[in-house]
Amino acid sequence: MKVLIKAKGKCTTDHISMAGPWLRYRGHLDNISNNLLTGAMNYFNEKTNLVKNQLNGEYGPVPVIQRDYKSNGIPTIIVGDENYGEGSSREHAAMEPRFLGVRAVLVRSFARIHETNLKKQGMLALTFADKTDYDKILEDDTLDFINLDQFSMGKPLTLDVFHVDGSSDTIYCNHTYNDTQIKWFKAGSALNLIRLQEI
Repeated sequence: MKVLIKAKGKCTTDHISMAGPWLRYRGHLDNISNNLLTGAMNYFNEKTNLVKNQLNGEYGPVPVIQRDYKSNGIPTIIVGDENYGEGSSREHAAMEPRFLGVRAVLVRSFARIHETNLKKQGMLALTFADKTDYDKILEDDTLDFINLDQFSMGKPLTLDVFHVDGSSDTIYCNHTYNDTQIKWFKAGSALNLIRLQEI
């Protein structure tokens, strides 16, 4: 997985999926996804809506870069700070990253409702077991889970972080998934699981 963004400081659901004029698109997921994380501050340059595309080294808007990763079949991860996703329980803040191909969100801590919404969308909502590991994530990193096939209640996931200088780190990720929520993840979303059960 490539790092889409490492958000610095407060990142509310309004930073993740802005309201205002964007709400006219709330019935059209492809259009409203063009506001994904446009309000989040990038840790590496302290700018909003400007992240690095690891495929070509160029900088651009978060949704544009994520769409490029998706079109090239490259999974991504969002890294966040404390109380990620606080604010209104805006479901689009979880629907948009899934729609655009983000696989996981790894943060120091979650706002509970947003964490649950990510789970319903079949995404990995994870927290750093050691919050200082947030500092180990660099802009050009590639990350790989090494035990996702053993995803189970109460068992941390292990993430290998590969840096461009050839060095690497191992990060342990906690989660609060129960057995049903793990089934959501494996099915791709809660709705997918319901659909499968009705067949």
